[in-house]
Formats: sequence, structure tokens, C-alpha cells
Amino acid sequence: MFPALTMGDPAGIGPELTVEAWHRQRESGEGFIWIGDPALLDGYIPTRAVANPQEAEAIFVEALPVLPLALARPVTPGQPDFVNGAAVIESIALATKLALAGAVSAVVTNPISKQVLKQAGFGFPGHTEFLADLCGVTGQEVMLLASPRLRVVPVTVHVSIRRALEMLTAERIVQVGQILARALRSDFGIEKPRLAVAGLNPHAGEGGLMGDEEQDTIFPAIEMLRAEGIDAFGPLPPDTMFTEKARESYDAALCMYHDQALIPLKTLDMASGVNATLGLPIVRTSPDHGTAFDIAGQGKADVSSLLAALRMAQEMGAHRRAFGEKQAK
Repeated sequence: MFPALTMGDPAGIGPELTVEAWHRQRESGEGFIWIGDPALLDGYIPTRAVANPQEAEAIFVEALPVLPLALARPVTPGQPDFVNGAAVIESIALATKLALAGAVSAVVTNPISKQVLKQAGFGFPGHTEFLADLCGVTGQEVMLLASPRLRVVPVTVHVSIRRALEMLTAERIVQVGQILARALRSDFGIEKPRLAVAGLNPHAGEGGLMGDEEQDTIFPAIEMLRAEGIDAFGPLPPDTMFTEKARESYDAALCMYHDQALIPLKTLDMASGVNATLGLPIVRTSPDHGTAFDIAGQGKADVSSLLAALRMAQEMGAHRRAFGEKQAK
């Protein structure tokens, strides 16, 4: 069974990444089905429309299997058009529907532009929240960024720093920690995951001298996680917990806000970074970069992160199936 790759913003680098991914993956035999407008790929690779995902495996070596989804207007690379937003949204929705039905093994999403989709009436901050809504698990979605060198999860995600502080509660930290620990076991095959919990303030508050969130909110959350048998420790000073030596002591870092998590991951390993949504009944991964309108259509885009996302989707799916079989015994 193949994963489904969504179209992403058609004016971004998604189409050329898809072309390069097909070239690379057809050699390894690890295929995928693409949901989008075949006109975006015409002249670059052979495509073949399929009626359902089951047809994809027989044709992947010769052509990219496509579930066709027509765009409203022709596309100029680097020039996003909100009129095409409806098709972008439908690509995500269809991939999710297929995954929920068990027709595809996972959903892998090409980058979207939140600003462009907002103009098209998209009512969600990003992929993560939309997928949770489609899966009926709103509030349980957790964003994981992962590479071979680091895994990070932000407790608060696509909100301002001011709003993040308002949202940061012990209960929220515990909820995200629980989902993360469960996913590390079921989707990554880590039997006893270790969670390093970041502080919020400089030096993790320095015993209250630089803020009391660590004492009042973060440490109590860690104690609650430990009471449930989860190996969580901290709060750790964010400026030292991502060194090479420090990373050896944990399987994932639980961070307090978006940039605290994403800056170290992208600095250490942007090319191999993958965005995965935990807490869903389906597997979902994505490259950890954006639409890159400034280089779209110029042949400069690096396919490494998309290849890593496709690979991680397959690995997560395999771990999840093995975990389910083990639990059923």
C-alpha cells in the first residue's frame, strides 16, 4: 500500500519536488500516489490517472499514479493564486479520507501557503489543525519535527508568543507529553521513551530569579508525567539542551513554544527534517520547509526533506502496525 502525496501550493516548489521524488523513488521501489492537477507535471515526467489507489503499485515504475484534481486557473511558478486554494484544500481532504478508509498507508503533504489559503477561506492555522478536524480529534493534534539528529515537539504551535504564554498550562504540557510518549512507542518503536522538557525562561528560570513558570507550571507537569510512568525530566535550560552531548540523553525534546523547538531542529538538520502530526488515527508527515515561492520553477529546490518525509511515513506505518499486532496478543 502506498502513501498519498498531496499537491501543496501549485505555485510553490511542490510540483518540482514531486517530479524529483518520483525519479528517486521509482529506483527504490517505494512508491506513492499523487493527488493534484496532472497539468503541473506535463512535460517533466509521465503521469497516469488512476481511479483508486490500488492501481498505483502496478504502474509506479513507468509513470506517476495520479488521482486528478483540476485547478481553477493555470499556474505560474512563484506567483500564488488564491483562486486555486480550493483544489489545494481538497487534495488534503481527499488524502485524509483515503487514509482513514485504509486505502493509502499515510498522508504526506507538500507545502502550503497559510496566507494564500486564508484568502481562499481556509479557516485553520495550518495543516496540523486541519488534519485534526478532518480526523475528528481536534485538540489532540501534536506537531513533531524529526530528523536523524533530533526530535522536538512544541507544546504551543501556531500562535503569537503572547498567546503561547496564555495557553501554557501544566495540563497542556501533560497532554502533549502523553501523546508524544505514546507515539514514540507506537510509531517509532521506542519502548521506553525519554522526554527532555525545556524551560521557558533564560536558564530555566534560575530558581525563580528570571521567571516563575518553571516552578509554577512546568515542573508540576513533569511530576505528573513521571507519576504516569513516563520518563520525563527537566525543566532544562533551552540554551544548552540541544548540544550534541545533551541530545544523547533523550529521545525527544518537549518545548514550550514553536520557535524554541523548530530553530534547533532546522539549524541542525534542515535537509533531513520531517514534520509529523501525532495524535491522529492516521500517519501524516511533511517536509519541514515552506513553499519557497522565490525559487519555484528554477530547479533549485532540494528534495531531501520530502524524501525523508516519504521514508518516515513508511517507517511510522510499519511501526504502528507492529505495535498494534503486539498489543492485540
